[in-house]
Amino acid sequence: MTTLSSGFARARRWLRDHPLAFDATLAFCTLVAMICSSFTDPGDGHGPPAFGARTPELFSVLLMTLTAAALVLRRRRPMQVLAVTAALAAVEYVLMDPPAPVVMSTVIALYTVASRTDRPTTWRVGLLTMGGLTAAAMVFGSSPWYSQENFGVFAWTGLASAAGDAVRSRRAFVDAIRERAERAERTREEEARRRVAEERLRIARDLHDVVAHHIALVNVQAGVAAHVMDKRPDQAKEALAHVRDASRSALNELRVTVGLLRQQGDPEAPTEPAPGLAVLGELVTTFRNAGLPVEVACADRDRLPAAVDLAAYRVIQEALTNVRKHAGAGARAEVSVVRVGATAEVTVLDNGRGSAGRRPGTGPDGGTGPAGGGPGGDGDGQAGGGHGLVGMRERVTALGGALTAGPRYGGGFRVHAILPVEARTGEPDRPGTAGGTGLRR
Repeated sequence: MTTLSSGFARARRWLRDHPLAFDATLAFCTLVAMICSSFTDPGDGHGPPAFGARTPELFSVLLMTLTAAALVLRRRRPMQVLAVTAALAAVEYVLMDPPAPVVMSTVIALYTVASRTDRPTTWRVGLLTMGGLTAAAMVFGSSPWYSQENFGVFAWTGLASAAGDAVRSRRAFVDAIRERAERAERTREEEARRRVAEERLRIARDLHDVVAHHIALVNVQAGVAAHVMDKRPDQAKEALAHVRDASRSALNELRVTVGLLRQQGDPEAPTEPAPGLAVLGELVTTFRNAGLPVEVACADRDRLPAAVDLAAYRVIQEALTNVRKHAGAGARAEVSVVRVGATAEVTVLDNGRGSAGRRPGTGPDGGTGPAGGGPGGDGDGQAGGGHGLVGMRERVTALGGALTAGPRYGGGFRVHAILPVEARTGEPDRPGTAGGTGLRR
């Protein structure tokens, strides 16, 4: 049974791939059916049809052969084939009595036209064919006009039109479903690529923030240790202890961030929550240990959504890192986080002057420029290839907020971020998520 079904499936695929061969086979089968039917006498309707009760005329056999041969071209010239078969069927009804079933070819041709054209064309051509052939059968036949053979012509041509139109509608429906499925698949692929790009950008920002902050502190404390090693070893030990703590913190945060790249379900994936304003005190302590006085005014630090909380923490971290690296000796910083309506405003101020050539300026949009007086990215801002302000702005705008950064009147620098309390659609709002980077709690 399986072998038989597989054989039918192979034959069907072959015929579908070779439409001309299929049409030739259909034409031959139609010719055989017409010739066999021409030997059958339907009788008076009170008994079964009698096979061999009559013999078709040579002219009828010629017409049946011509109409069957025309069906070979039914896909390429559907209208022309319908016109030829309908004309020859009408000739059969006019000249022969009783007529041979030449109309079989017309029924197949009409089905082909209906299945390959639109509905208005099917209605016009179908009604014309049905009316013409039925009228020819009723007028020129010897049987009464109300005989079942005459109404059979009307029924079979009408059925061919309806079946062809139904097949065409189904094909259009299937094609529309297939197109929507392909479009949805393309949309899913584009969405997946977009999300992957966003994830990579978020992870890159986290790596930048972690490395820039901790390496800057390690550099400062190592410099202090080297400077006082000979004269004040106790202070050098304290500086080295700060170096050890900063490096340990850097390794821990790097482990958490890089752990986002693990496969889902990996038992070694990190489960620590992402840093936020809840640990702002620890962050500020590291800067104070590095010699940067920082004053903090923070309210509602535990009531922000996770993505907003992380963004606020990273903005403060990057801004203080830039102050420590570029503001110069004696600089002080102020940090404030306040709720204003449906937004949270993060502000970082410093009173440093900076050193010429090391603190890039800002453009009119708050970005970095080649000269001026404000902290740039992870070293020299955009003028030196850094990404600090760019990363902060990307992180804030990803949540639907805004960030401005520029020099203050009278000296110093100001970083101001406005973050919506409700994260933008598509951003996670769960504890333990690093701004949508996929960190699991």
